[in-house]
Amino acid sequence: MIELRPFKSLGGENHGWLDAKHHFSFANYYDPARMNWGSLRVWNDDTIQPNTGFPTHPHRDMEIITYVRNGAITHQDSLGNKGRTEAGDVQVMSAGSGIAHSEYNLEPEATQIFQIWILPARTGEKPSWGTRPFPKGERAGRFVTLASGFADDGDALPIRTDARVAGATLKAGEIADYPLGNERRGYLVVAKGAVEINGLRVNARDGAAIKDIELLKVTALEDSEIVLVDAA
Repeated sequence: MIELRPFKSLGGENHGWLDAKHHFSFANYYDPARMNWGSLRVWNDDTIQPNTGFPTHPHRDMEIITYVRNGAITHQDSLGNKGRTEAGDVQVMSAGSGIAHSEYNLEPEATQIFQIWILPARTGEKPSWGTRPFPKGERAGRFVTLASGFADDGDALPIRTDARVAGATLKAGEIADYPLGNERRGYLVVAKGAVEINGLRVNARDGAAIKDIELLKVTALEDSEIVLVDAA
């Protein structure tokens, strides 16, 4: 089963400095049919204007993954971490027992991010933060795991949950397979371009909620960049 969730169907609000679209119920957007997808709780598509952002605010017991689509985001937190994550790269914050952080776009152009929240398998642990560059060449034509709760996923950023976040860049006509498994749930969003998933077209910024499918076959209809969460 693949349920298409077109970009135009997403909830959200334009605050001027922030244009936020929500794949799942969040803030003032509530849809009982879109509360979560397995352990995936939030997928926000945010456009943040230059020299604006989210001032310091707290989180607890949530795995928060930020995928930068365009521009860059600058993070600072109560642990003393500070870092800048550029387009195509990923940062992970395990909120654990509690952390406060800010995220700002300090760039001269608008920054676009996907912010993904996944429920943790373990709560109350020490908070942490990390970022890592993932050059697009490393995931050209195939899926690469960006963040993972599984120890055998090598260089992926660690998250405290039974899930993976994967990304791929595909040239028009290229095909990438992903072995999801019938017992897992996938949620795929096209950051750029357009793809076909097992015969269903998914356009830029659309979401696809996937379950009961052993193997995903993603065909790029245009040059495309995609992000997938594989969750329990």
